[in-house]
Amino acid sequence: MNLDRRSASELVAAVRAEAGKQAGVDVAFFPPYVYLESVLAGCDGSSIRVGAQNASQHEKGAFTGEVSVGMLKDIGVPMVLLGHSERRHVFGETLADIHGKVRRALDAGLDVMLCIGETLEEREADRTEAVCDEQLASALEGVSRAELSRITLAYEPVWAIGTGKVATPDQAGAVHAYLRGRLAALFDDSGAQSTRILYGGSVKAENVTDLMTKPDIDGALVGGASLAANTFLPIIRGAQS
Repeated sequence: MNLDRRSASELVAAVRAEAGKQAGVDVAFFPPYVYLESVLAGCDGSSIRVGAQNASQHEKGAFTGEVSVGMLKDIGVPMVLLGHSERRHVFGETLADIHGKVRRALDAGLDVMLCIGETLEEREADRTEAVCDEQLASALEGVSRAELSRITLAYEPVWAIGTGKVATPDQAGAVHAYLRGRLAALFDDSGAQSTRILYGGSVKAENVTDLMTKPDIDGALVGGASLAANTFLPIIRGAQS
């Protein structure tokens, strides 16, 4: 819940001007609902994709304040972010809620960026893999092998989001490798290898290159550092390098 229409448009224009020169790096914005159409317009004709930050598990009806996947598709939004830690821990979304959203989005033809991750308490209790496995298996229940190609995973340790703390490359890489193994078990090796797994949690220019050196870290879900071109563009450059 950041920026306004003007600052969002300025950010998109600045990133668009350079991101098209960064071969091999895909870029996407996930703005608040009210700015989706203006950001879509700003990215039109470029390779930059645009997604929504959330969507309802309900198709339509008396759900005041909610936005359906059909509404997103109607205005040309191709993808949606689901299961973000704030949706889970601030707004109380359950595993069943998130599974319903994933299913609804895929059925509507939208791509999904699925967030999973553990709290500090869960990590200290040595439950990182168990928590991530539960969130992953629940969200992907009933997802076909063909549909897996429309899903990107984002591992975001809750304790590293907006705190300035960041998982070390080894810590993050170990969880990413575990998740890829779980995808292989749930689907197959080919599907696991072709699924992009991003790291999210205080990503910035100073740490993105070290994170990207880990073979199972395919990209970054960037929070606060994505809100200004002078902090976001160096991350894109770091990914490219």
